[in-house]
Amino acid sequence: MLSVICPIYNEERYIAGCIESILAQDFPKTELEVLFVDGMSTDRTREIVDIYTKRYPFIHLIDNPERIVPFAMNRGIAASKGKVVMRLDAHATYESNYFSNLVAALKRLGADNVGSVCKTDVLNKTPKTLAIREVLSNKFGVGNSTFRTGIDHEMQVDTVPFGCLRRDVFEKYGLYDVRLVRNQDIELNKRIQRGGGKIYIVPGTSCTYLARETYAKLARNNYGNGMWNMLTVYYTRQLKSLSLRHFVPLIFLLSLTLPLIAALFWWPLAMVALLSLVMYVGVIGLVSFRLAVQKHLDFGYLLLSFMTLHLSYGWGSLCGLAKLPFLRR
Repeated sequence: MLSVICPIYNEERYIAGCIESILAQDFPKTELEVLFVDGMSTDRTREIVDIYTKRYPFIHLIDNPERIVPFAMNRGIAASKGKVVMRLDAHATYESNYFSNLVAALKRLGADNVGSVCKTDVLNKTPKTLAIREVLSNKFGVGNSTFRTGIDHEMQVDTVPFGCLRRDVFEKYGLYDVRLVRNQDIELNKRIQRGGGKIYIVPGTSCTYLARETYAKLARNNYGNGMWNMLTVYYTRQLKSLSLRHFVPLIFLLSLTLPLIAALFWWPLAMVALLSLVMYVGVIGLVSFRLAVQKHLDFGYLLLSFMTLHLSYGWGSLCGLAKLPFLRR
């Protein structure tokens, strides 16, 4: 049996599309259970899921009073019955062969976790949202993350989104770390790797993640991602819980702020910050111009999307660093 676990909270805009893509899977429904673990939603999410639970006996709704994802996953794992566990996200839809492809690859490769490419899209397509979508799929936006930039052959990787895991992985390497509001999937995958486990990304299927559609929501989400990078390292005491790409926005922001602070004592150091900013704007401007020409997108929106993503992520990381002394107390 395959046990699919999907943490949810206030997902009324996305949940029906997610469930419909699950119902369209070619995986045998007699060998499937789907557990939606809800953080006590205050919108219509529970009402929508309830409609499906009454129609389809393999769909279930579980309460998650702690609200955050690692608690939801651990509750779902405890309640599930399958020998294979898959972690989904309600902000995404899944190709009809997603379940069958990953389950087959898990067995064929003898892997601990298997995932596939996660494409990025938006619900409402406007010049601004299309620019945001492009930046979240571009290597200058998200680094060398193979599950975002695409693959043409199977390969071992450090992490995958919405993966398919053998149940005994949790017995061998432990459950999700409930201290982590973000990065819980990355941290688990790094733990698997440190223990000698194997994680693969495979072609032949994909999922589509529906991104935030305003700069405010994009900034808020990536501020949280950046902050939790620092807190993840602190809580796990493992710098290897993350990858180098997760720290690049922080390094860029420090290249601006530290020289400006030092310039209070010796003003020529301000030129270091100016040089860093000019180089950044030059590179991102060139990338944005090429994308605008090649894909007929708005140059201004592209440039602003890159800057919003990078600066909010870096600022979140800096604020995460600032929190560490207080956490130690």
